[in-house]
Amino acid sequence: MTPDAKQAAEKETAVNSTPTSQGLENLALPESGLRSIRDIVRDLSKPVAKRHLRSRRQGGKELTYIAWHDAVKYLDHYAPGWCYEVRRIDSIGGKLILTIRLSIPCQEGLVFREATGQEDETLDSYGDSSSNAESMALRRAAAKFGLGLSLYDQ
Repeated sequence: MTPDAKQAAEKETAVNSTPTSQGLENLALPESGLRSIRDIVRDLSKPVAKRHLRSRRQGGKELTYIAWHDAVKYLDHYAPGWCYEVRRIDSIGGKLILTIRLSIPCQEGLVFREATGQEDETLDSYGDSSSNAESMALRRAAAKFGLGLSLYDQ
């Protein structure tokens, strides 16, 4: 391979793959930059790396979950261009209930899933009620695309 051809190939690789700073596999993007929703869901459905899993006790049960910031890294890697918006905020029976829409651009168009998160309005633990409800809603919407979905089976 000539030096020019090698440089062109390296540039192509740099443009069409995602860095693996989070320990995720290299991902070659199609020329259009958009992947099919089937491929995105397949990749998001892969098991979450153990180092990205957290656990806590709640209601006498040990829960394993992925933190919102790690979910964002997986979405950034496997679903480039994703976004979310808060669609609704309600207060029912002392609970803050937040609904978000997670949208992923793909070859088929813009595909979205909605989910809710809730938290006691008089929160006396980590974080605040709106941040915790938003985090829960984002992770639940991402699970509807496959991310960490197997954790709900436990």
